[in-house]
Amino acid sequence: MSEMPALPIAIIGYGKIARDQHVPAIEADPRFQLVATVDPNATLPGLPGFHDHEALLAGDTGVEAVAICTPPAIRHTVARAAIAAGLHVLLEKPPGLTVEAVAELEALAEAAGVTLFAAWHSREAAAVDSAREWLTDRPIDAVRVAWMEDIRVWHPGQEWILEPGGFGVFDPGINALSILTEILPVMPVLRSARLEVPRGRAAPIVASLALLSGDAPISVELDFLHEGEQRWDIEVDTPDGMLRLTRGGAALSIAGVPVAAAENREYPRLYTRFADLVAAGESDVDVSPLTLAADALAIGEQVDAEPFAFAR
Repeated sequence: MSEMPALPIAIIGYGKIARDQHVPAIEADPRFQLVATVDPNATLPGLPGFHDHEALLAGDTGVEAVAICTPPAIRHTVARAAIAAGLHVLLEKPPGLTVEAVAELEALAEAAGVTLFAAWHSREAAAVDSAREWLTDRPIDAVRVAWMEDIRVWHPGQEWILEPGGFGVFDPGINALSILTEILPVMPVLRSARLEVPRGRAAPIVASLALLSGDAPISVELDFLHEGEQRWDIEVDTPDGMLRLTRGGAALSIAGVPVAAAENREYPRLYTRFADLVAAGESDVDVSPLTLAADALAIGEQVDAEPFAFAR
């Protein structure tokens, strides 16, 4: 059987995550060929660059798939247009502003016969599969999450992240929720949330969540103002000892003993999955992490925090 030709793909939203992660993953996967980028402010030398997605869809690039890496507020509009044009679509996290919006995209993709992939990259971290397997059928006593990073380091000058639809601290925090919903035997349910929103901003910069997985309490601490050593940690207490995921799911220990993990290849694994879905004519649209984040933003107690500016 002859090999299938590489799938021509374009990146819509050529920002930091696209440059750092998507481009290298696409270029390393022989099943894809990067043919264009779309961004009003940046281009990739050597490739056609379009100002907006309408120009891409009207152009003659031969594109058959897109990776949408725009800010969340416009992903739905861009994805609808791409699906209507018959393109396969990979959505960076979060896949949309609301669960309902993503459900509409899923229905449109099914009707159009194209693949829609809600890509939760943290689920592809090196130790997540092992953590899920070890926790299968094990009682859970309690879970603690600390997802703490410096917004000025990871999102320098990205004002959109604190604007309406920007998700604030849930932009990185939803990565923790994506891992929780992947590894816990019982799907977590939100009980309460506290959101610290800087005065003059629309999205939280610090958040505390209380959830339940069955009878097991889950505490989630999200902090976008954390300086010093950055933390992306999940601890799960069980009768057989504590499972600890660190480095965003890249490292694992059980009862204090490190567990060997493969090389961390989150985005290459995402594109392997995307290529497999396209080849099989299937979609993968899990909204469980988005559901938890959206619920927290909807019902969380909002408290005023000090004004925030990227420039000190």
